[in-house]
Amino acid sequence: MRRRRGTASEEDEGALCCCEYLDGRGQRSHVAASCCDCEDLDEACDRWMTRKPQKPDSMSRLAAVVTDRIRVPWLWGGARRLELSIIPPLILLPALLHLAALHFLLGPVVLTALPGLVLWYYYFTHRKKGRTLFFLSLALFSLFYMYFLFITEVLPRGEVGVAQLAAVTAGVVLTLAAMVHTKKGPGVVRPNPSDIHSTVTYGGPLCDRDPAVDGARQEVVMTASGRDASRAEGAEPKEGGQKNWCPMCRAVRPPRAGHCRICGVCVRRLDHHCVWINSCVGQANHRSFLLTLLLFLLTSLYGISLVLRSVCPHQNVLTALIYCPGVYSQYRYETPDTEASALCFTCAWYSSIVTGGLLHLLVLQLVNASYNVTEREARVALRDKTARSACWGLIVDTGVYSRGFRGNWAEFMTMGDNLNPLSPTPTHLV
Repeated sequence: MRRRRGTASEEDEGALCCCEYLDGRGQRSHVAASCCDCEDLDEACDRWMTRKPQKPDSMSRLAAVVTDRIRVPWLWGGARRLELSIIPPLILLPALLHLAALHFLLGPVVLTALPGLVLWYYYFTHRKKGRTLFFLSLALFSLFYMYFLFITEVLPRGEVGVAQLAAVTAGVVLTLAAMVHTKKGPGVVRPNPSDIHSTVTYGGPLCDRDPAVDGARQEVVMTASGRDASRAEGAEPKEGGQKNWCPMCRAVRPPRAGHCRICGVCVRRLDHHCVWINSCVGQANHRSFLLTLLLFLLTSLYGISLVLRSVCPHQNVLTALIYCPGVYSQYRYETPDTEASALCFTCAWYSSIVTGGLLHLLVLQLVNASYNVTEREARVALRDKTARSACWGLIVDTGVYSRGFRGNWAEFMTMGDNLNPLSPTPTHLV
């Protein structure tokens, strides 16, 4: 009978319509009833109305329930959860750019506050080591929104030809294609199945079991290298250690691999965790990451030049970004064309700020590849004072893996072809 009920429940769960979903408790629910029958919200409101102190985890449970119930209908597999962090960029970016276009004094204030807000949120999330789609949403929406304004506001002016439009469109498409390829994976270290080979009996009880059961003896299936990790739980071995074992991933890390605390995986030749793609940059996607940066920068620079030539036709492209007379029409809108000019000029400034930041990142990546140093290795070497640095820390040479300029780039261009899906077996287990 139990098996039949279990089979029936599995069939019911699998037959979800586009507006149904399974909530965090495994119960079937509907998007139309997302605001009803919320016990956590009722309890929090009752305590607030009766002036009772809230429970320590009441707000976290309430936030989890609200996040779980914000769903959108989906044709396959029931309603899908909507990540809340993707919504703020869709609202803030157009609002702030239109606000900056209202007056020539509001432009510098808004365009300075916007990067400051993004940096503050970056350090806030980076300190908590949490994943967020805010930066990926901001990057993608900025790209699509700039392209949308280019089509709707700049193209009708007649200053942009078909060939120039095709070049900008091709740049946007190639940038998105390179980003999709980068998102496929950085080269995650997979544990070796041969490590799991022993059943060990321990005398100590497990924390989630009753110690009175079975005479306080539990049988636990563990890897032999997992026993070493249990003796020093939480201790992460150094890069050059003989047992480069990751207790979190239960895998032996090859040389130059590292554990990302945000993604929760070990990555081969880990460079850094990039919030703009919401993924790590490692051995498998480092080349496509550089290609994405290069394509975006070329498309952005070309698009900015076309916008400035259209908005400020009598000015040089290099000076139009600093001085473009009449773009605000005596500090207020007088015609719809003036309004569009001010908005396009503001978007050109925003794109220039983003381009400057990514240009610095690209230069840093090119310098590190020339010296065969990852960003992670550079930070560790600068912290331990074991590397030679120059140009205010832009150039970091550890001297460990360098094979000369040509050798370093030859290794960088071919490193994605030498991926091993499994981590090597520890030498002390052989």
